[in-house]
Amino acid sequence: MRHKLLRLGLGIAVGLLLKAALDARRSRLSPPQPEQIRDAGPDAMDEPPETWDRVDEQGDESFPASDPPANY
Repeated sequence: MRHKLLRLGLGIAVGLLLKAALDARRSRLSPPQPEQIRDAGPDAMDEPPETWDRVDEQGDESFPASDPPANY
């Protein structure tokens, strides 16, 4: 029983190491592509809001930054 658990643990460890090596090789061969981010403003939205003010514009222009505009 103990030998079976040891073999299972070694098999899992080898599998994880192999996966990490293959993932590293894959990332070197094809670097990740940047995500498509839409232009700021209601004109670039699929469903623009009915009202749009200066704060909305500044917040939209600051995306994907985590901080809201200073006058929010």
